[in-house]
Amino acid sequence: MNCVIEGNCVKVFGKAVHALSRIGDELWLDPMVKGLALRSVNSALSAYGCFLFSPVFFQQYSLSGQDRETIRCKVVMKSVLSLFRCLTSIERNVEQCHISIPAPTDRVMIQFFCRHGVTKTHNLSFQESEALEAVFATHFCPNVLKAPARLLGDMVIHFPVFQEEITLSMTPLKVCLRNYQDGGGGHMKMMYTEMSLHPDEFDHFQMGEDSNITFCLKEMRGILSFAESRCLPVSVHFGAAGNPVCFSVEEVVLEATVVLATLTQSESSGPAQPKHSPAPTTPRCAAPPAAVCEGHSHIHHDALLGCERIASSQSSTVISSPELIHLLPRIGDPAGPCEAEECGSATATPASATVCSLLFKALSSKQEEDDDDDGCAAKLPVLACYSDEDCDGDEDNHQLM
Repeated sequence: MNCVIEGNCVKVFGKAVHALSRIGDELWLDPMVKGLALRSVNSALSAYGCFLFSPVFFQQYSLSGQDRETIRCKVVMKSVLSLFRCLTSIERNVEQCHISIPAPTDRVMIQFFCRHGVTKTHNLSFQESEALEAVFATHFCPNVLKAPARLLGDMVIHFPVFQEEITLSMTPLKVCLRNYQDGGGGHMKMMYTEMSLHPDEFDHFQMGEDSNITFCLKEMRGILSFAESRCLPVSVHFGAAGNPVCFSVEEVVLEATVVLATLTQSESSGPAQPKHSPAPTTPRCAAPPAAVCEGHSHIHHDALLGCERIASSQSSTVISSPELIHLLPRIGDPAGPCEAEECGSATATPASATVCSLLFKALSSKQEEDDDDDGCAAKLPVLACYSDEDCDGDEDNHQLM
């Protein structure tokens, strides 16, 4: 096999290598009569990519008799990617690229003929392998989308680079893309992004059934970047969850296909967005805080009898008792006298009502007098006494001495 790539087409060939490098760690070179095919598949066999360059794409493309039958070589992706890593430099300096597979050797020779007569020759070892091809009939897919690569790229660019999977939803009214969340414990640290497009935004919109599929984003970025550089539309063929999704690009001189596996219905049924639950609200107590403890004074009085008093470093008394933890849910129990009308909020929880009482008790020095007037003899335990009382107590002790 011997082919010659001219001028700007070298950059296009390098773009295809970049797109396939997002899929797998190995690159298959498959010279055929209808053109040179570049293929790759990931280790999990869940992503497959193929770029087929027709003979018209090359300035020269020829096959020997042996090439038509046996040559199917597999090379390491990193070796080929290192040759086409800097596409800007290639576009500026490389005039021709020769790719050949000499029959008696097990090497692929790639030559760059640069400006000023500079020639770079690279020999890559390859391993003979069987043909690699994904069997997927796109004409059986009930849903088909076709849109400019720039439109899909503008949607994907809003997702972070570390985003692994996205969910594509399709209804008669809109097409949505959102990041997928598997329901792990780190969902609170994640930013949820969802974008939707009207069917009129697409060049072709065919819907056979409502779909909600989840697939990897990394492989999709590769073919979108390639199609956007060539200003080509991207076609998307898919069906129900669990069936593959196919992204394809067609041109006169090349064809590109990326097939991705999707999550099954049970795996993708988890919510991609957090369910809207009423946010906990802090109760706005309309009555004085002392009213919260009405009807429960005997509970706190009995509980305080078993408490242990510990002297702190500021000569104040700290009440330590594990029984208080069990008493917190009982304070403000809806079955008791402390109902929502006393606190002014129907969403007040027992713990929040207790915190409200403790905060108001610690901040208001006048509450002691109000509580005594209202007959609330036993009060909620205060975890920190007033600093003014401590100072007054110290001054009285100095006067007595």
